[in-house]
This record gives sequence, structure tokens and C-alpha cells, in this order.
Amino acid sequence: MHILMALAAGLVFGIGLITSGMTDPAKVLGFLDLGGAWDPSLGFVMGGAILVGSIAFRFAGRRERSLLGEPMRLPTAKRIDRRLVLGSLAFGAGWGLAGYCPGPALASLASGGTKPLVFTLAMLAGMGIFELLERAAAVRAGAKA
Repeated sequence: MHILMALAAGLVFGIGLITSGMTDPAKVLGFLDLGGAWDPSLGFVMGGAILVGSIAFRFAGRRERSLLGEPMRLPTAKRIDRRLVLGSLAFGAGWGLAGYCPGPALASLASGGTKPLVFTLAMLAGMGIFELLERAAAVRAGAKA
């Protein structure tokens, strides 16, 4: 049942990304081009997502278990630290350069284009490098202790 719900949620999310235009890099770059031919339409998409998400998080925060019976695992971090800021800057730079972020890139793979494939491969490589660096830092920290 869990896998079917995950599939359904992923399909709804992907269809929403495609329908809203988030999988079109030209539309995304138009939204990010505040000094040029700015296209504010994705702002409404993001505003709607924030509204739905805030309602869902408020509902989820009052529960101990998910609708499928799993324990709720909500984010607990509250402070803005260096890693969050640097990660946000890297995410924003990648989004601005490519016109893709992870969700729309994965949804765009269905189109069979080269750009979403290259972006996805680069994203996976970056995730792998991050994991290697994190493990190396943990080993160094363990050696110092």
C-alpha cells in the first residue's frame, strides 16, 4: 500500500509540475529574469504550493502517525546556519543556470530530452560527491575524538 501511495503522490506531483509549466526551462528562466522579460506566472504556482503545504504541515504537526500509520517525521531544525545558506545559494544558482530543479527535472525525463537527462546525471553526481565529502568529514571527526 505504501508503494502505491508513493506512486500516486509522485504522479500527482509530476502532473502538477508539467501542467504548471515548471518543467519548461524557458518559463522558469523567464520567471527568474526580474530585470528583463519577467514572467510572474510561476509565482502564483509557488504561492499555491506554499498555501497547500502550510495547511498540510499544520495538519501533520498535530498528528503522531501518518494516514498510512507510519510515525510522523517532520523537520525539527529551526535555525539558519552556514550550510543552509550555502546549499540554498547552490540550489538557486543551479536553478538559474539550467532552468531545472530536482522535481521538474525528473518529471521532464519523460519527454526524452537531453537537457533533463544531463541535469539529472549532474544532480546525481553532485549528490554522490556530497555523500563522499560527508563521509570523509565524519571519518576525520572520528579520528580527532
